[in-house]
Amino acid sequence: MRRYPSASLSVSATTRKPRPGETEGVQYYFLDDEEFRDMAGRGMFLEWAEVHGNLYGTPITMVERELARGRDVILEIDVQGARQVREKVDDAVTIFVYAPTLEVLEERLRERGTEDRDELERRLRNALEENKEKDDYDYAVLNDQLHRAVEEICAIYERESPLI
Repeated sequence: MRRYPSASLSVSATTRKPRPGETEGVQYYFLDDEEFRDMAGRGMFLEWAEVHGNLYGTPITMVERELARGRDVILEIDVQGARQVREKVDDAVTIFVYAPTLEVLEERLRERGTEDRDELERRLRNALEENKEKDDYDYAVLNDQLHRAVEEICAIYERESPLI
C-alpha cells in the first residue's frame, strides 16, 4: 500500500472479537451482531457475508468516499463478498490469493496462533471449498513466497489501475 498513494485499503466491519494488537477502525470496525445486521438490512455494506462463524462486510460509505477522492479501493474479502462485488461493480478487478497446499495453510494458521482447534479445522474446510472458485477471478496468485506474491499483486495493480 505504501507504494501506491492512489490506493486505499478498505477497512471491513466484523462481529468477530478483536485479536490482541487489533485497533478499532484500523484492522476492522468491531460491531455486535445486532448492529451489523441492522446495517446490512439498511444496505450499508457493499458486500457482506458470514465467514468462519462471524459476519464481515465492507461499509459502502468508505468505498464511495475514497472513489470520490479519485482513489482506487482495495478490498480484502472472502469469496462470498467477491461474488457480490463482481455483481455490483462492473470494473472491479479480482485477485484470488491462495496457499500452495492445505498443509502449508494449516502451518501458517497454527503459527499465527489466533484460532483454536475447531476454528482452525473450520478454516481449512472452508479453504477447500473456496479454492474451487479460483477460476472465477480475473487473476490467481500463489502465495508460496510472500515477496514474490506481493510483487505479482503489485504488477497486476500497475497493469489494471487507470490511476497509474
